[in-house]
Amino acid sequence: MVSLNEAWLQLCFMLIRLPESIKGEGPCIISADRKMAGCSGRSLKQVPKGLPPQLEHLDLSYNKLQQVTGKDFSNLPNLQVLNLGYNNISVIEDNTFKFNVLLEALIIFNNSLPEIPMPALRPLRNLKKLDMSNNLYNYSTLDKDFHTLSNLKDLSMGGPMIRVVRQNDFLPLKYIPLQRFALKTTSSLAHYEPGAFAVLNTSVLWFDIALDTNAKALREILRDLQNKSLACLRFRNLFEFTYYTDSLDLFAGLADIDVRTLVFFRGKFNENLLRLALLNVQKSLITNMALMSIDFARSLNSSISEIRINSLTLNNLVLMDISNPDILRFDWTFTWFNQVTNLSIINVNFNFVPCDAWDEMKNVVLLNVSNNRLKDDSIFNPTCLYQNIVPKMEVFIASNNQLTSLKAVSLLTSSWPKITYVNLGYNSLGALNESCVWNPSITTFILHHNVVNTNVFKCLPTSLEYLDMSNSQLERLDMEYFSQTQNLRELWLSSNKIKFIPSTWKSLSLQVLAVDGNSFGVINTKSFDNMPQLNILKAGNNPYHCTCDLNSFIKKIMQNGQLRLLNWPEDYTCYHPQALLDTRVELFSPSQLECDVNLVVAISVSVTAALVILCMLLCWKFDIPWYLKATCQIVQAKYRSRQDTSTRTYTYHAFVSYSHSDADWVRGELLYRLENSSPPYSICIHERDFLPGKWIIDNIIENIEKSRKVILVLSRNFVNSEWCNYELYFAHQRAIGHAFEDVILVVMETISLDSLPNKFCRLRKMLSTKTYLEWPAEPNRQPFFWMQLKNVLGKASVAVRPQGGFSLVNENVAPDLPTVSGNMDPSVGSLPSGFSIDIA
Repeated sequence: MVSLNEAWLQLCFMLIRLPESIKGEGPCIISADRKMAGCSGRSLKQVPKGLPPQLEHLDLSYNKLQQVTGKDFSNLPNLQVLNLGYNNISVIEDNTFKFNVLLEALIIFNNSLPEIPMPALRPLRNLKKLDMSNNLYNYSTLDKDFHTLSNLKDLSMGGPMIRVVRQNDFLPLKYIPLQRFALKTTSSLAHYEPGAFAVLNTSVLWFDIALDTNAKALREILRDLQNKSLACLRFRNLFEFTYYTDSLDLFAGLADIDVRTLVFFRGKFNENLLRLALLNVQKSLITNMALMSIDFARSLNSSISEIRINSLTLNNLVLMDISNPDILRFDWTFTWFNQVTNLSIINVNFNFVPCDAWDEMKNVVLLNVSNNRLKDDSIFNPTCLYQNIVPKMEVFIASNNQLTSLKAVSLLTSSWPKITYVNLGYNSLGALNESCVWNPSITTFILHHNVVNTNVFKCLPTSLEYLDMSNSQLERLDMEYFSQTQNLRELWLSSNKIKFIPSTWKSLSLQVLAVDGNSFGVINTKSFDNMPQLNILKAGNNPYHCTCDLNSFIKKIMQNGQLRLLNWPEDYTCYHPQALLDTRVELFSPSQLECDVNLVVAISVSVTAALVILCMLLCWKFDIPWYLKATCQIVQAKYRSRQDTSTRTYTYHAFVSYSHSDADWVRGELLYRLENSSPPYSICIHERDFLPGKWIIDNIIENIEKSRKVILVLSRNFVNSEWCNYELYFAHQRAIGHAFEDVILVVMETISLDSLPNKFCRLRKMLSTKTYLEWPAEPNRQPFFWMQLKNVLGKASVAVRPQGGFSLVNENVAPDLPTVSGNMDPSVGSLPSGFSIDIA
């Protein structure tokens, strides 16, 4: 029941409340559109100068203004709302509002005006709200010109100096249809002239009139209101200092007023005054009654009255903010509840519900007992008979009490056949390990701001459509419970400690889910797949791990369009990894390569395959397998030669490496010229000097080692011979230990360096860096060739002897390969004795 005055105040404050885009300008805060100015609480002693002329709303409340003049607002022709409340204004000049004819709301509440400033109010023909109460004028008499304010809807007037209300005080209001009229008088009204309120034409009437010393005036006031139609009649501090103890029925005329809501706010009440009020209310048209913040005290000589209040038919009965719970059974019974539909007992400090109280609530549909001190054993008493005691109860609110057991509440409500709504927020429920049986009619269950754990799911109704367990320190979910709640449509789990969202969470009817403000950081595209009806998700303010799964989930939601994220994107930020801390999730956009596993695998396989192919191409281009094979054979030969401990000496002046196709030239020309010279040269050729039965590679290496020089007979056939390449390779390895002068190149025919295969890189290097001998086709040039060759070989008379330096057979070599005999492939083993070898 919001009063009209409160509604106007809320409207004014809402208008005066400034938007976010504001800036300071002098002592005031000016809105961006320069239509609102907030100057409240600035200790101003005069109205600020230079305010924007387009200003429409100006708040100057809570300052130190003492007067306002015609110049203060003359430059504000568009002003519509002006708040001058809570100042010390004693003077308002007659022409103060001359240029403010658009003013609709003027608040001069709680100032020091000695009289009603009617001359200043005359131009304000558009005024709808005028609050000039709590000032220091002595009379409530309105000027005759007040009737010109025909648009007035809300008028508050009076103050602590008014001791008398005269008959014609409000006559100018007779033809003004007000929505609310409020009058404040002194603490003890001295005199009320009958007929004063008879002229009022209003829907809501507020009286802040204390009648401690003039209680009979209440009867006169009510008599003046006879036959009037009022939405609300409110009395504030009806008896401010004393309790009424007389027998005179002060509310005798209440039944003659067409009023729907009666409110008593503050003031002294005892069982006598309350009984008089209730007796008349039950005879009236009143359907709503509220006793708020009253000071109730039982009389010392009180006893059970013979007159029972058992016909108080009310839609709403509100008992709020009353420190003495004795008011509940002021006449020692609870009979005044038996015709009430909606009963609210809020903050009345009671901690026990007697059995007979339930008996008197057979017509109650809504029971609100929030903000009290109820405990488990006081709300459910096993000695009471609860069967069919509240057959109409649909809504039960017991929030903000001291309850710990859901089972106690389930036992209490199990026999209420129509119960649908249960609110148990702000208690200590949900921590006990207990099982409950609830009435299947319950569809809404409020359990926010409790202390729950997973045991709570054993004691929740399964018939729910709406469940709220926000702010309840819940850490884990029970999937079994949600599989049983076939009708659950809304679930609120905000501000808990949930650390994990199971992908198996199944709730077929769920439409709204709130899990914001929890502790989980991982969700993925499958997190809510088992909730086909889900269309609203509130999941902000969680410590999100910004991963590909989260990114995929967000993309799925945005593309699908079925699920709407509340508070997106401002409430969704990254918590992990550290580099993305406090980054909005919407700004996290990983590349496809980071998130697509199939793509990563495909790229990895492709790159690996490309590398393998590249390696194969490189091996083919540079003949790496051949070199590896040759090196392996050298190592093996060295190892085998290491086993031979015999002393080696240079046996030959030269080892000749040649192709089988050049054998005729070697035997007919080279050997003939060198071995028949005087003195003769000792030459080694494989056809004659290789030891039968020995490994071919060993023969090559050993005879090269026994020779001072190595003669390479180069031709195209040499290049195409695998064994010649071996001998070239071994000769090169020997040359490393000696000098490249030990290798003599004899070119039989022109060979292009570019035509040499890649594996002959050593030969290419020798031909490009070393002087070689070229066999001349012309006979007349051949003698010079032999002279050059002999010069390179040295004098044959020089004794052949071992030379120091590098020796192949002295290095670590691989194990011996098995020797072979018989007619074998020369690339595999040695030949039988007497067989020649074609090493081409």
